[in-house]
Amino acid sequence: MKTQIFYFSSTGNSLCVARDIAQAIGGEVELSAIPRALKTPVPVTASAIGIVFPVYIWGLPAIVRRFVEQLDIPPSTYIFSVATCDGNAAGTMLQLRELLERSGHVLALGKIIRMPGNYILMYGAEPKWWQKRRFAKAKSAVQRIAPLIAARKPGKVDCGTWLGRLLLSKFIYNGGMKQIQTTDIKFRSTEPCNGCGLCVKVCPVRNVALHEGRPRWLHHCEHCLACLQWCPQGAIEFGKITEGRGRYHHPECSASDFMF
Repeated sequence: MKTQIFYFSSTGNSLCVARDIAQAIGGEVELSAIPRALKTPVPVTASAIGIVFPVYIWGLPAIVRRFVEQLDIPPSTYIFSVATCDGNAAGTMLQLRELLERSGHVLALGKIIRMPGNYILMYGAEPKWWQKRRFAKAKSAVQRIAPLIAARKPGKVDCGTWLGRLLLSKFIYNGGMKQIQTTDIKFRSTEPCNGCGLCVKVCPVRNVALHEGRPRWLHHCEHCLACLQWCPQGAIEFGKITEGRGRYHHPECSASDFMF
């Protein structure tokens, strides 16, 4: 049986989880990046599809929401999802389940897997030993859900607490998502910038362009922070709050994995 896994990732956490799932379930598995699938729709030809993505503001990233809204799949398709995050995912999976239900589909399995934090606007990269611990636990979590996916069996949909769903995944999420696209006004390039253009290439929504050899942000940002995290010179900052903070990307990924 064929499985298609659609993923969104900016620093590699969700991509590596998608790869681990593909390896664990075996058989024919096709991985597709959601940014690419939005530009050139990928026909769903499998009996099961997976949606793997990071949690943004205790909910669905805007790009994942757009992808799910245009997803055209047979009613009988087995759908599973995994969301990666550092802490509390609140009602993220409930958001996805409700979105799928609007088009007559059922989320058969929805799990949250903890990965190293990458939200540099709040903290820098975690110590390597802590990252390795998280990676190991994540791989164990994948092994636990892989048999369900391979057998096309339903499982638990992680929905968080009612208070988290109400406060975090509704009020804070709705307010935050309204401002996401223009948060890029705080990005800036610093003196080490050599105009390499990598920030342009890793942006999933083509929100970065070079102007006179320097990056310029175009105000339709996804807030994935790939431009900042992958800059080889460490020359992109978000205001002053990211100064001195360690950058993060999954050690099994390279910038080329995110060039669409």
